[in-house]
Amino acid sequence: MERQYRNVFAEIGMMPEQVEKRLWEIRDFYFYGKEDERVYYPAGDGMAYIMDTGNNDARTEGMSYGMMICVQLDMHEEFDRLWKWAKTYMWMADGFHEGYFAWSCATDGTKNADSPAPDGEEFFAMALFFASHRWGDGEGIFNYAHEAREILRACLHKGENGRPGVPMWNRDNHQILFVPGSDFTDPSYHLPHFYELFALWAYEEDRAFWERAALESRRYLVKACHERTGFSAEYAEFDGSPMRRKLPWTDDRHDWFYSDSYRTAANIGLDYAWFGKDEGQCRAARAIQEFLLEDCRKDTYRVYEIDGSVAEDRALHPVAIPATVAMSTLAASTDCSREWVEYFWNMPMRTGERRYYDNCLYFFAFLALSGNYRIW
Repeated sequence: MERQYRNVFAEIGMMPEQVEKRLWEIRDFYFYGKEDERVYYPAGDGMAYIMDTGNNDARTEGMSYGMMICVQLDMHEEFDRLWKWAKTYMWMADGFHEGYFAWSCATDGTKNADSPAPDGEEFFAMALFFASHRWGDGEGIFNYAHEAREILRACLHKGENGRPGVPMWNRDNHQILFVPGSDFTDPSYHLPHFYELFALWAYEEDRAFWERAALESRRYLVKACHERTGFSAEYAEFDGSPMRRKLPWTDDRHDWFYSDSYRTAANIGLDYAWFGKDEGQCRAARAIQEFLLEDCRKDTYRVYEIDGSVAEDRALHPVAIPATVAMSTLAASTDCSREWVEYFWNMPMRTGERRYYDNCLYFFAFLALSGNYRIW
């Protein structure tokens, strides 16, 4: 039986042609818009990159997000361009992190880092599996399924049998790490809906691990999301508590509800839309919709501690917050869910310097709420 995907916009009265028209407007804005709109840049020789316009670089986060958007919208050429750029410039062929992707590169392809960020790898692998199923496998780097399996093999087996490096997942508790070798995690990196599919499509010897990882990530999100607010911290300990230890590479804090955190509720929404499994994590979707409703009505989003105390007056990503909260309605409908979805429908995409992160999450939310973020 063919899987059914909710079109939440239709549920609030939007006509199919309205939804379709808006989807293509978003695509054109994101990929081909004006200089203060687009984030996709062709780069010669069949390549392209997604620019983080706030930091003037290309990141595995954005590259893999762009690939996921492309496969969802059947944009085969753009997908291949992004993947070729990532494999040409970001992929590390040797050294301690061989088999991983440098998390940041200059837009000319020069590596800004020699280390990876695990959310990029998991999105690369999932987008590649979908590409394999939607378009079929090609040769070399365009043998999508093989490339996806090799990424996941590295993620789990680095450091074994003389291979340099360390894995991206804790093999004991099945949790994704903030960076390979770290002893903490990032709640927004937990994607149990991806792990369910990795358990079907990864190399056979790893499928049991991914099946368990899906369960453990859902259980983890119950602990990581505050009971009253639904907020998770940007970085968190393995028990779900905010990670408050000082990091050697930055003085920034990451124990509050801030940029990374916004993705957590959206991820919970998509996971439930795809698999309908609730270990208690859907409670966070209900809580966050209710707690932030006044911010929505005032059209002013603040930075919060995870308990709901105000930390700063204005959030850096005021488009990402309502987009992800609206997406969370896929996991839990509340009395205010319709209000969130209507607010999001009427909210424009962001322009200017900080548009990249907001509009990535905006695009994902629109795909999900229109029934166009699908398993391929």
